Amino acid sequence: MTSNGPALVTDAITMQFGGLIAVSRVSLRFAVGDVTAIIGPNGAGKTTTFNVISGLLTPTAGRIEFLGTDITGWAPHRIAALGLARTFQNVQLFPNLNVVENVIASRYCRTRSTFAGAVLGLPRERAERRRTREVAEELLAWVGIADKRLLMPGELPYGDQRRLEIARALATEPRLVMLDEPSAGMVPSEARGLIDLIGKLKERGLTILLIEHNMNVVMSISDWIAVLNFGQKIAEGTPAAVRTNAEVIEAYLGAEA
Repeated sequence: MTSNGPALVTDAITMQFGGLIAVSRVSLRFAVGDVTAIIGPNGAGKTTTFNVISGLLTPTAGRIEFLGTDITGWAPHRIAALGLARTFQNVQLFPNLNVVENVIASRYCRTRSTFAGAVLGLPRERAERRRTREVAEELLAWVGIADKRLLMPGELPYGDQRRLEIARALATEPRLVMLDEPSAGMVPSEARGLIDLIGKLKERGLTILLIEHNMNVVMSISDWIAVLNFGQKIAEGTPAAVRTNAEVIEAYLGAEA
């Protein structure tokens, strides 16, 4: 891990649903500017951990600190405004908005427009709408789908829907981006494009946290890997260290190691 210091810290977070403990005392530190992957078998607690960090779930115990601020129990929109964005395991786009409108809609936490201002068409409101559209167009160009900006999400290939999700996340001006299985459903060529895109995100200075089952993607782009199994952290380290960890091999990597 780099010496930049932590962007995000989870301190013994636990998430219990009735008698089921989905995440048990998981402590993690994510360095500024690093790509950190969380891996583990299905049911290991990876997405639950994401949901706790991003505010969709309030942990039963433990605390979460983002950029030095305790965000435990915060609502998702407050966490997004602080600079944390995420995508989802199942692509979640606005099906009745076209591609550029999907990105525009995600700028809400960075705009100051009011209902009255929009109705009256005040100059500040018109300027903000123009700038919002410009930002959306720039982000679509950056992720490589500017030529599809007027299509509906359902008309996009799956890989481009993932790129649109990333553009929407970037529209919130995040400091940290969480990607939940970004290569799921991708063919190898799309996965290679994803690796390049995550590399570009890192070049922008973003901290990246991802859940990923594709070990080629994980080992190619990660600075640090944390491994969960049955809701507990069983290992963490560099890709080289994790690849040769006997407990990780037994629990997850198996024949892939």
